Amino acid sequence: MKELQWPIDCGLIMKKKKSLKRQLLADGTSRIKKKIAVLGGSTTDDVVTILELFLLDRGIEPEFWQSEYACYWQDGVFGNPELEEFKPDVIYIHTSLRNLENRPTPTMTYEQVQTNYEAELNRWEQLWNALEQRFGCPVIQNNFEQPDFRLMGSYEASDRRGLINFLTRMNLAFYDASEKRQNLYINDINWLASAIGLEKFSDPQFWYLYKYFMSVPVIPEFSLQLAAVIGSLFGRNKKALALDLDNTLWGGVVGDDGADKLTIGQENAEAMAYYEFQQYIKSHKDIGVILTVASKNDEENAIAGLEHPEGALRPDDFISIKANWDPKDRNICQSAADIGILPDSFVFVDDNPAERALVGAQIAGISVPEMNEVSQYIRTLDRNRYFEVTSLSADDLKRNEMYKANAERQKLQSVFESYDDYLLSLEMKARITDFEPAYIDRVAQLTNKSNQFNVTTRRYSSAQIAEITESDKYIRLCGKLTDKFGENGVVSVVFGEIRGKELHIDVWLMSCRVLKRSMEQAMLDELVRRCREEGIEKIIGYYYPTAKNKMVAELFDTFGFTKTKETDDGSKEYELLTEGYENQNHVIAVNL
Repeated sequence: MKELQWPIDCGLIMKKKKSLKRQLLADGTSRIKKKIAVLGGSTTDDVVTILELFLLDRGIEPEFWQSEYACYWQDGVFGNPELEEFKPDVIYIHTSLRNLENRPTPTMTYEQVQTNYEAELNRWEQLWNALEQRFGCPVIQNNFEQPDFRLMGSYEASDRRGLINFLTRMNLAFYDASEKRQNLYINDINWLASAIGLEKFSDPQFWYLYKYFMSVPVIPEFSLQLAAVIGSLFGRNKKALALDLDNTLWGGVVGDDGADKLTIGQENAEAMAYYEFQQYIKSHKDIGVILTVASKNDEENAIAGLEHPEGALRPDDFISIKANWDPKDRNICQSAADIGILPDSFVFVDDNPAERALVGAQIAGISVPEMNEVSQYIRTLDRNRYFEVTSLSADDLKRNEMYKANAERQKLQSVFESYDDYLLSLEMKARITDFEPAYIDRVAQLTNKSNQFNVTTRRYSSAQIAEITESDKYIRLCGKLTDKFGENGVVSVVFGEIRGKELHIDVWLMSCRVLKRSMEQAMLDELVRRCREEGIEKIIGYYYPTAKNKMVAELFDTFGFTKTKETDDGSKEYELLTEGYENQNHVIAVNL
């Protein structure tokens, strides 16, 4: 929704929140449902109302439970029957500087300050421990914003008795805790308050009148950031950038002006702005974002522009370059098909409002930010938080390399008359194992991000996957695939619950970048082998239809399962006898 894209009109959103919700619920978007418990250290009513809008916009339909005012610690540590019954999917702790209980004072000794520091940190650790033991779901914790006054001036930051110094140390302790705990995530209100401005972020009158630690008018900005964190946890962030070239990545029109006349580099303010924007775009590769080009240009001119000696981007930074005179929405859809992701996974970046309007109208779910002034390009993309990171796996870091290798595989395929010969030429090797500690976060990430090749689309947190890993009630498979072009990383996950002599499949998913390469057959062969080892005679598979997983509607049929049930909504149940099963994979060497 355009109104929920940054830069946002906070006053408009607060005024029209009910009508905006009606529009979002009526737009036909398929959304996942999540229960969110809000433990408030201050008033949370308007936060929840506005947060719901931003979550709906990101494909999440939330149900909320809110603690009573300032009961966040009591409800978390000692329990609350209503919260227990609610069974949240994620818990958000809405606290701030106002909830600090062990503040330092200038009259304290350093030893007394340290005692206060340890007592304060212990209080929060008690809360996190209790929530982890009771619920095992992701917990999002605000860090601390800076105060809008300084008793000792700049000395507050350097002396341990200063409040700013104390808060800085507490924030660092929160970050360390988040790194060590699988299910603790930080909502960085310290940065947000700085970006908005402390005086605007926390006008004291809203605390005195309504017990809001932040100013009510900035709640939409706050909610956008929090929704991005929640969305990332449940795989609702974007995956790729589709970039225009002329007057977007550089100043000027390469076809008219020539590559040597483009505005980019260090010569003037405008050139520097384009150069820094290219640097910013290139840095997205480091967090696994896929870069593509969608430009109305001759390809040779586009390549010449990307090879400009003063530019930061190069042609090989892009997985797909569509530089032609076709409509840009068609080029984006073709890039999506080539890569193996959905068009709504893209953010389209173009300085031309007409092109933005066309693409936004033609591709449902794509994000199209307003890109009006090059000096604001970075801020516009960054503040919209399209690519929010809550975990960064080794596979994320190598994603662009993996998709590039996929492009090489596509080229190779055209050389062979037989598809089997092509697959054999890839010299594929798979490592299919039980879940290992190093892969727990990646497995959880896949359950939340995989939408197309996913028969049940059930979502799991890292803590839930860790619990399943320790249980003897499950058979679990995690598959990595390599070939002569390189590694694809962890690409497939299968696990099911053992019930007597049957295995009931909870999750069967695979990354779309390895579609039609027999990895699914290799996983099935290994699953049957493991079932036989455990004395399991029958595998029960389930397919639950969503707007995005139609490609696996017949997966169990192709495997040779027998369909035993089908409901009006398209849900299906299947079974496969393990006795007499013959291996189906003949092109991948498994565990050799």
